[in-house]
Amino acid sequence: MALRMGTENKKQVYLVIALFSLIAIIGGKELYNTISGPPPRPIPQAAPAAARAGAATDTTNAAGPEAQKVSSNAALDPTLHLEELAQSEDVEYNGTGRNIFSANSAPVIPTPVKSARAAGAGPAAIAAGPPPPPQPPAIDLKYFGYEETPNKTLHAFFLHGQDIFMANVGDVVDHRYKVDAIRPTSVQVTDLGYNNTQMLQMVSR
Repeated sequence: MALRMGTENKKQVYLVIALFSLIAIIGGKELYNTISGPPPRPIPQAAPAAARAGAATDTTNAAGPEAQKVSSNAALDPTLHLEELAQSEDVEYNGTGRNIFSANSAPVIPTPVKSARAAGAGPAAIAAGPPPPPQPPAIDLKYFGYEETPNKTLHAFFLHGQDIFMANVGDVVDHRYKVDAIRPTSVQVTDLGYNNTQMLQMVSR
């Protein structure tokens, strides 16, 4: 039983080897044909001169009929006719518009009816100069009270909209208004956006 199985295995191995060998041979031939390329074509022999001439005639006739020759250079007269040239020089310019070859035919420029200067550009307007720059807006703060510390330092209270601020001298209120001086009845404030300094009087809330 074991010998028969060994014999069958050898047959199968031989069969597989033969199959792979056949595949390798076919593949090698195909690869060689691909690399080597198609065989060179034979060069055709030259046709006789009569055949080439006939082919050229057929090609010309196929492109279209031959054009008709109207005249030759022998019909042209190279003689210079001075009489005809003089007649062409005696032609005068008789146009209806301006003669661009004459300085006496320049058009007359009419006098303007109204001055081109604007009505507001007179001497008085020029002397007045440019308009003055716009005035800076009023400082939108209300000074409504103060507090005095034991060392006689004053703290001012400001109202800006619904917000209340307490500031010392040198403080900036609402990132814009700098407090320069504080007095019991007034404060001096500078608007940093416009570099405008104003005196604010104390008001009651």
